[in-house]
Amino acid sequence: MRGVASKMVLSTLSTFPFPTSSVIKLETLPLKNGGVTRIGGVTAPLVLRNRKLTLCSVSEDVSASTETNVPFPTDYTELLEQARVAVELAMKDNRQLMEIEFPTAGLASVPGDGEGGIEMTESMQLIREFCDRFISSEKTTRTRIFFPEASEVDFARQSVFSGASFKLDYLTKPSFFQDFGFVEKVKMSDRVKAGDELFLVAYPYFNVNEMLVVEELYKEAVLNTERKLIIFNGELDRIRSGYYPSFFYPKLAALNKTFLPMMETVYYIHNFKGRNGGTLFRCYPGPWKVLRRVGNKYISLHQQVTMPSLKEVALEILPTN
Repeated sequence: MRGVASKMVLSTLSTFPFPTSSVIKLETLPLKNGGVTRIGGVTAPLVLRNRKLTLCSVSEDVSASTETNVPFPTDYTELLEQARVAVELAMKDNRQLMEIEFPTAGLASVPGDGEGGIEMTESMQLIREFCDRFISSEKTTRTRIFFPEASEVDFARQSVFSGASFKLDYLTKPSFFQDFGFVEKVKMSDRVKAGDELFLVAYPYFNVNEMLVVEELYKEAVLNTERKLIIFNGELDRIRSGYYPSFFYPKLAALNKTFLPMMETVYYIHNFKGRNGGTLFRCYPGPWKVLRRVGNKYISLHQQVTMPSLKEVALEILPTN
């Protein structure tokens, strides 16, 4: 089982701002709880953790459709329902490659707030809940869920996915030099079966090889087919921002040109803490919104058609609003 995954606030990313006006409607929503964790990233009893958050709904136009006028979620139950609808709408628009990204240590948390192994287990639990909402019973055996390593698959079968009909698989397998960060790639053409219709890839960010394998999966098993691929909490902002220097990671950096441009971010939450804190939020097919928390509510500061960079949100949008 993998160790603790360190996380950093990301810096650079290209931006294309298209600000529009917004109408704000404040509203207090009820508190709810839920969640499970795994301590230290190893097999352990699942325990409940509080996920309280009081927020507000934000609307851009009183005449906006319900598909684009989506409020920030009050809890993970509402979040998963919003993500389900977003994926369904994206699939109707023939999107094949999709991303879902949000914090798992709490809706107001930022990268690094939670211990790495616990956050991965949170993602595993939320993936199961998402699949139960989104995938009909007759399609469970046609859905293949990829975890980063075989050990994660073993844990999933014994805990969160126990008794489920989903096909569970893995992206990489340990090598003799695993302690030094080396793993063996798994040939994706050997893992995929003829009846597979949907691939869901779980948090492929701990090792740099994992996302390269995901690209291989897309090219060999999704592109030019009717299949769909969803990346769940893959922390793709690391690649977008240049966190991995192209000199040392040329193949990973190349994904910004060859792979990520084909991806639709259908659901996204990224929080910014500090004096000028706030949230970058998107639910397909709606715009990208920058929200500010005022007391126990959120208000809309800015919205645009394309994703702004995290640097722009942190240094330009939040401080000036």
